[in-house]
Amino acid sequence: QVQLVESGGGLVQAGGSLRLSCAASVSIFNIDAMGWYRQAPGKQRELVAVITSGGSTNYADSVKGRFTISRDNAKNTVYLQMYTLKPEDTAVYYCNAQIGRNYWGQGTQVTVSS
Repeated sequence: QVQLVESGGGLVQAGGSLRLSCAASVSIFNIDAMGWYRQAPGKQRELVAVITSGGSTNYADSVKGRFTISRDNAKNTVYLQMYTLKPEDTAVYYCNAQIGRNYWGQGTQVTVSS
């Protein structure tokens, strides 16, 4: 059973920064892809950023240049560094791991005030 635990969410003013962490209960060294998704009220869950086992990254257009995804295999943790936050970034952010099937964390709330 794979468990993903997110942390680092909170309330921040527009223009501020946050760093989200996702700690996995298993080694992430060989996990094909890990990523961050978000879901705002009344909207579908959307991809924010993904990182492969080889270190390749991909970002939603809306966060390119502002967010950075990274992984620390030694700590079994994936990070999402978020800069220049906007009110439209407000959402619950979920960590995802693809290990034959999708695994999800419980989510962490990010609220950006204007």
